[in-house]
Amino acid sequence: MRSYSEEQVRDAINVDDVIRVIREAFARGFATVHMPTRAMLKMDDAILLVMPCYDSALHAAGVKLVSVSAKARVQAAYELLDPQTGIALARMEANYLTDVRTAATSAVATDLLARKDAETLGIFGSGRLAVAHLAALPSVRRFRRFLVCGSGRSDLNVFCGKMKRELGLDIEPANAETVARESDVLCTCTPSPVPLFNGDWLRPGTHLNLVGAFQPETREVDDTTVKRSYVVVDAYDGALQEAGDLLIPIKNGTIDRSHIVADLHEIASGKKPARTLAESITLFKSVGCALEDLVTAQLAYQHNRSK
Repeated sequence: MRSYSEEQVRDAINVDDVIRVIREAFARGFATVHMPTRAMLKMDDAILLVMPCYDSALHAAGVKLVSVSAKARVQAAYELLDPQTGIALARMEANYLTDVRTAATSAVATDLLARKDAETLGIFGSGRLAVAHLAALPSVRRFRRFLVCGSGRSDLNVFCGKMKRELGLDIEPANAETVARESDVLCTCTPSPVPLFNGDWLRPGTHLNLVGAFQPETREVDDTTVKRSYVVVDAYDGALQEAGDLLIPIKNGTIDRSHIVADLHEIASGKKPARTLAESITLFKSVGCALEDLVTAQLAYQHNRSK
């Protein structure tokens, strides 16, 4: 069995390759995929997530363990398995893997759903997921302007300076209203349990990627945002069990189940339409799908094995 550190995983994969394999995976769909709804175990001050996946078409299998806490944030490890024997082929530190596959999935959704003329990318958050989205989304749209709104606890000037050095992007710190009103593509990458902005601030034609909230009682956007949006999810089962952004407005009667128009497979495969009107607000809700982890881990394994 091979063991890969965070640095080795980072060196083994690039964002464009991850976007490609994730798009291909969602276009193929779930017919050959065995992916139980992830188990969630609440502990003292942390949550453990167990995410197994087997794709018979790819002859690949694996499982990710993720712990989420206020102190350590997200910590992940991935074990890639031989599907014939169940023996571990590789064990990987998977923080970067998780970040990049999440952002790459948002990039796939953005490419499918956002307007072609989108120029301003807005980000809520200044942590690892925010960095990953700033690195990934310019691969699918030619953004000219970048806005970021932090939690109020972080120094956004330091964050913006870091992004200038690492990604070559000039990023403007902004308040929540400015980010909501002026973004063509808006990504929420926060641990916030409550809405980050007023949904009335969104202008027609905006596309949103919601990736931070993953529990039924937490959400990053309000009822107005969801009600105004054409809603797509990564996978129905996960979204209908964990996505508070959708479950809360369903529970209070603002929307019903039919307001979730499609999953990402149906959009990527062309079975259902993506954006149909320039003025539509599109919303992609991600709670994290184990298929994304599997194809990304396999990509890292194949790269290292070829050395």
